[in-house]
Amino acid sequence: MTIAHLLEDFGMKMPVEPAGTFSEEVIEDAKLVSFEKGYTAGWDDAIDAKDKEVTRVSATLAGSLEDLSFTYHEAQTQLIDSLDPMFKVLTSVILPDTMAATFGHHIIDQLNDMAKGQINEPMEIVVAAGEGNAVRALLGDEPKVEARVREDANLSSGQAQLRVGKSERELNSEALIEAIRDSIDAFSYQFKEESNYG
Repeated sequence: MTIAHLLEDFGMKMPVEPAGTFSEEVIEDAKLVSFEKGYTAGWDDAIDAKDKEVTRVSATLAGSLEDLSFTYHEAQTQLIDSLDPMFKVLTSVILPDTMAATFGHHIIDQLNDMAKGQINEPMEIVVAAGEGNAVRALLGDEPKVEARVREDANLSSGQAQLRVGKSERELNSEALIEAIRDSIDAFSYQFKEESNYG
């Protein structure tokens, strides 16, 4: 006696017919069923593989974007930190020196602008004590402007008051530099706050 009755049969149970008794139709149906099962299994495997690939690519892309975002913010923070000393030098040394060197020319430009349409009106420039001669020297080079220049001890260096007829204008280079300094400080502060909490 054989031991076949003790082992499980994993084969397909098909009615056993003699080899010659299968009809052509049954064989074709069996082939078609077999093909459909194989095709469906292959399709399911392909969809699973595609879903896994999409998930992997999405995770990789998300990680890369996160790294890129971190790198961008890190670079931006380093840039602002490195620019901060330059801004301080700009507002404490370069801008004041530049304003002092060009203040007289700025006065003349503003006076010319104010005089448009008011050519016959009296013009007056009031500057800080000790700055009158420098402004008079510039007026000598400017044939279009005939203005009275006087000094006022209440004004500080970099301040001027211009009058043409009834129009008045005040120039204050120190206030302008202070406003630029405040704007730069506010920008740096806001950026650092956003970097820390945003």
